[in-house]
Amino acid sequence: MRWQQFWAIARDGKIIACGQLRNFPGAQELGSLVVAPKWRDRGLGTILAKHLIEQATQPLYLECLGKGLPMFYSHLGFVPISWQELPRPLKFKFALSQFAKTLLKIPVEFMQYQGK
Repeated sequence: MRWQQFWAIARDGKIIACGQLRNFPGAQELGSLVVAPKWRDRGLGTILAKHLIEQATQPLYLECLGKGLPMFYSHLGFVPISWQELPRPLKFKFALSQFAKTLLKIPVEFMQYQGK
């Protein structure tokens, strides 16, 4: 991990939320968006995600594990896409997730930012 890719929100000297914008050839990934449990449901994830979206300079993608996250990201302008629609560098990165989705039926969604 490269700390330079991360953005964080701190309170009283402690990080309470973070996320990263990873660069790939021809694409970027919004990833590692995490809010400390005690600070959830206060809009911090939305604030941080919007900031990362604003910083993006290339087509922006992400992967969601679980059933609730796609709705969160759809409100921010992301739309579901198939694994086949991902740019080549992200296909390699998300290959294990695609395997888990297909064979193990783990809920995984790949999404691309389309704007609001």
